[in-house]
Amino acid sequence: MILRPDLRFATAHPAHVVAFGFGAGLAPFAPGTFGTLLAWPVGAYLAAAYSAASMLAIVALFFLVGVWACAATGRRLGAHDHSAMVWDEFVAFLLVLAIVPATLAWQIAAFVLFRAFDILKPPPIRSCERRFRGGFGVMFDDLLAAAYTLLCLAVVKRLFF
Repeated sequence: MILRPDLRFATAHPAHVVAFGFGAGLAPFAPGTFGTLLAWPVGAYLAAAYSAASMLAIVALFFLVGVWACAATGRRLGAHDHSAMVWDEFVAFLLVLAIVPATLAWQIAAFVLFRAFDILKPPPIRSCERRFRGGFGVMFDDLLAAAYTLLCLAVVKRLFF
């Protein structure tokens, strides 16, 4: 197993480039947070350039690309879900950004909640992470974290706004 992939490994194959979030996964600490942060400017660009439906279609395409990229990269790393693979956080947070209001307060709340759910992995996220392997498993557990984030924000919006 490769414990600490470097830039050479990350650029050796297109799947690695994608799985490592174009380098965000090489951050020396909290790579998942850096992968999530990468989604913010990309999400702002996509929201300005495309309709919500188009943005959701792009997220779906990115998810499918992520299944391939994370499977190929995980095999090469010898680790099913290596922490340097951050495309899953990137895609899941793009989904969140496609749905939450486009204000800084809502997006910060979404970021904090998403990172908390991704790190803590409340049920059934952890069991799904263990059950589903390969690229789909890597991508799917972050979609569940995104769903929890969106559910919490929908409840807040319903109750207070």
